[in-house]
Amino acid sequence: MQTATGSPGAARPPLILASSSPYRRELLQRLRVPFSVEVPAIDETPLPAEAPEQTALRLAQRKAEAVAARHPGALVIGSDQVATLDGAQIGKPGDHARALAQLRTMRGRTVTFHSALCLLDSRTSQVFLDNVQTRATFRELDDAALEAYLQLERPYDVAGSAKSEGLGIALLSRIESDDPTALVGLPLIALTGMLQQAGYPLLTGGIQ
Repeated sequence: MQTATGSPGAARPPLILASSSPYRRELLQRLRVPFSVEVPAIDETPLPAEAPEQTALRLAQRKAEAVAARHPGALVIGSDQVATLDGAQIGKPGDHARALAQLRTMRGRTVTFHSALCLLDSRTSQVFLDNVQTRATFRELDDAALEAYLQLERPYDVAGSAKSEGLGIALLSRIESDDPTALVGLPLIALTGMLQQAGYPLLTGGIQ
């Protein structure tokens, strides 16, 4: 288990991020709290006939549960993201050819990203769940521009083949969401609210 440091808190339970994603770790570091990172190692295969948002919510909770079972007394964060185009799931491309095919399919169209979040309080077994949706519209770019982007950023480990926190933002013409961090993979607005509900305030006096 890796440890990340932040500003000290008073009598807070351990906070664990159940994820292997460096992007989620970077986002959580913005909250300036100490936390650990542990990989949940679960089967992330969608179930037959499962709706995309239900896949994301189920996997976010399963990730949190897998880590919480080993850490009684901790608050565990699980998150999962599923991208969809016309209702069909878009996975992580894995390689250049699949990434290019994804970007060709999505240009000029709007993709919906379901960013599911789970906070599990293993002290009480209380579970907080939310699904933050983001609609991202892709520009009409030619193959040369798409190839140039892929060569520069190699976004083969993200659903939709575009890192919006990096150069991938140039592929998008519009983003619609209640939380600007949701598209990157960890909705911080929802998370800070959950932490407050679980008795883990981030600011003196708490969040109203």
